[in-house]
Amino acid sequence: MRTLILGGGLTGITLARLLQERGHDLLVLEREDRPGGLCRSRTGEGFTFDCGGSHIIFSRDAEVLEFMKRVLGENQETRARNTKVFYRGILVKYPFENGLAQLPREDCFFCLNEYIRAYIRREKGEAGTPANFREWMYATFGKGIAELYLVPYNEKIWNFPTERMSAHWVEGRVPVPPVEDVIKSALGIETEGYTHQSVFSYPARGGIEALVRALSTGLGERIVSGFRVRSLRNRNGIWEAGDGCRTLTGDRLISTIPLHELVACLADVPEEVKTAVGNLRYNSVACIQIGIRGSVPPLSWVYIPDRDLSLANRISFPSNYSSHVAPEGCSSILAEVTFNDGDPVSRMSDDELADHVIVSLERMGFLSSDSVVYRAVDRQKYAYVVYDLDYQRNIRIVRDYFGDRGITLVGRFSQFEYLNMDGCIRKAMECVEEWT
Repeated sequence: MRTLILGGGLTGITLARLLQERGHDLLVLEREDRPGGLCRSRTGEGFTFDCGGSHIIFSRDAEVLEFMKRVLGENQETRARNTKVFYRGILVKYPFENGLAQLPREDCFFCLNEYIRAYIRREKGEAGTPANFREWMYATFGKGIAELYLVPYNEKIWNFPTERMSAHWVEGRVPVPPVEDVIKSALGIETEGYTHQSVFSYPARGGIEALVRALSTGLGERIVSGFRVRSLRNRNGIWEAGDGCRTLTGDRLISTIPLHELVACLADVPEEVKTAVGNLRYNSVACIQIGIRGSVPPLSWVYIPDRDLSLANRISFPSNYSSHVAPEGCSSILAEVTFNDGDPVSRMSDDELADHVIVSLERMGFLSSDSVVYRAVDRQKYAYVVYDLDYQRNIRIVRDYFGDRGITLVGRFSQFEYLNMDGCIRKAMECVEEWT
């Protein structure tokens, strides 16, 4: 029995490895010239950058974390997280609520006072149920933290009004800090948030794509690159996938490709399903890669909530993740800008976007423009799942339809869930366990 896996990103390659280890016959159909998806990396002039945004290896899921580290073997380095929020020219400790003492005194009081008021409302049962993501931020963190950081940052990264986003996905994903920690942080007593990220790993060589390459070991010709699936049909219980020139067959079908691409491959899809898929929202991301002479600050990454300061919502420092991703005497910065088709960023050329980012980072003090020795831009169409208020209704229609057709959906843009790398691997593990 052969399994066809559509898509050779992290999810698809993990599925293939796990199925192969259990003796299954399989083929991975990947449209690009090599697998990796959002976990591909670019190398140029001695620099290595991740093409789909900054990736690190960490997880609350001990089994998945051990799996990733075991696959990488000795090709990894470990770092302590040093992450900040760039707020009014100040590098505030991340998460924001753990760095309140660094804020101007008025802002610190505003955040602390409003957090305690929101906490009391919750404790007294007066907060109610948030109707959307914006209301959740106000109800959970208070007006101060919401207005000074959370709302502007989230509207920047999602490129979508937070009052039109669902709140169902946030619980468990965004930790709610203990009130004691917020009070301590306002008084300048050291506290830590997101402790599962406090130490992370990263491939020593090859960027995050090294993880995909390691997972691919032994798969060989089972990965068919340059195969863009254009048609799918089930004939007498056998799935046929065609790219316009070739047709490959399998007894079972797993899709890890975006739902918008999958539905376009199938004939006779009901209009209700097409409409539901079309209404599932997502963002694209532009990754601006900058190599410089000299050093960068000893930071892991920095969040930039101010839209007027820079289009970039986050910058990271890959040369602080590994000692082998920049030439000797050089360092690197990776900036991420989210956008949607038709908006101003989508209409900027790569050079215009790189120029903007370099100027804005120079203004913030992270580099000098005359130190730039390398620049490149990668754009990823499918980057972030956006949970709008209609998401749950639309995804239910879509999943019911594909389930009835016998197509298994696994991964970020196939299940249409905001999954990190560890979440994608966990979903692949669960799928394989169900089948074996």
